[in-house]
Amino acid sequence: MRIIDTIPHPQLRISIFSMNDKYLVKIEAGPYEQVYKVDQMEIEGLNALKALINDDFLEEVATVFRSMHTANPWK
Repeated sequence: MRIIDTIPHPQLRISIFSMNDKYLVKIEAGPYEQVYKVDQMEIEGLNALKALINDDFLEEVATVFRSMHTANPWK
């Protein structure tokens, strides 16, 4: 697995990896992370993938992070 790009964001660390003909989008917030796998054959390259990581998508990601924090028994 190798990192191929990052997307700047004020609260999140967003990294894009390439592995086994898939893009992996890893989003980190504090002690939490989410990883989304996208088949490289289903998308027209890295720029098309980055276009999907928009405000609507990131709002859904934030909702999942809030749920993860609420459910975390170790917090």
